[in-house]
Amino acid sequence: MTELIDPGFVALTDKIARDKGFGCASYKEKCLRRRIAVRMRARGVHTYADYASILDADNSEYERLLDALTINVTKLFRNWETYSVIAERVVPALWDKPLPDINVWSAGCSSGEEPYSLAALFHRHAERSGALPQLASRLSVLGSDIDARSLAAANAGHFEEGDFADTPPDLRARYFASTAPFAIIPDVKSLVRFERRDLLAEAPPPGEHHLICCRNVLIYFDRETQEKLFDKFHAALAPDGFLVLGKVETLLGAARTRFVAVDGRERVFRPL
Repeated sequence: MTELIDPGFVALTDKIARDKGFGCASYKEKCLRRRIAVRMRARGVHTYADYASILDADNSEYERLLDALTINVTKLFRNWETYSVIAERVVPALWDKPLPDINVWSAGCSSGEEPYSLAALFHRHAERSGALPQLASRLSVLGSDIDARSLAAANAGHFEEGDFADTPPDLRARYFASTAPFAIIPDVKSLVRFERRDLLAEAPPPGEHHLICCRNVLIYFDRETQEKLFDKFHAALAPDGFLVLGKVETLLGAARTRFVAVDGRERVFRPL
């Protein structure tokens, strides 16, 4: 059965792509429709054409729309079971190798919870190993996202009570201020940098990466886009690197033969 094409929806997504360079065509249509509908209800309009007029008249609405489309939902140490595997199997494997630099990339980092969580795990391991003085010269954590507002929040490094729902008490006590705004401690914050990067349109950050985390991002893209991103990640990873996906994400297409599972349940892989 041929799907009916909604000209109004097509015109709106083409406009968003043209105006803001946002790759609507790579996202699953149901996801786009649902999130655009949220903003339309918030602005009290019922047609895509009327919503397009609001976007023309109010640039702040574009910011709210892009924030909705980029799915900025995360927590510190979200799904601790996955972070436990990273702490036990990934961090020691990388730290114990004679690598002068350990490059970590959190792709689609939203407001910074993931890259700060990863940096804290490396800090804890270095501290326990008696190698803390080496950490700043060896470890570099990059968080990238397309959403400028999320990156501004990430750079601030401040969190709310709800952000700690998955955080073990010892890690919270060691790495975050005890009073609001619950800032990440400077020794960990200094390990992380952020940059605006379009995961779909741009090449990976320069250099080899030893750990790439892209969790709960791929599920919003169509299969063709997911397969292209797996190609990017494979090319960006060092031969002894690791790729971590979200719990409901899986390897597709050629990626199934280009990665091997370290922990299939927690979606931790190594390149072949």
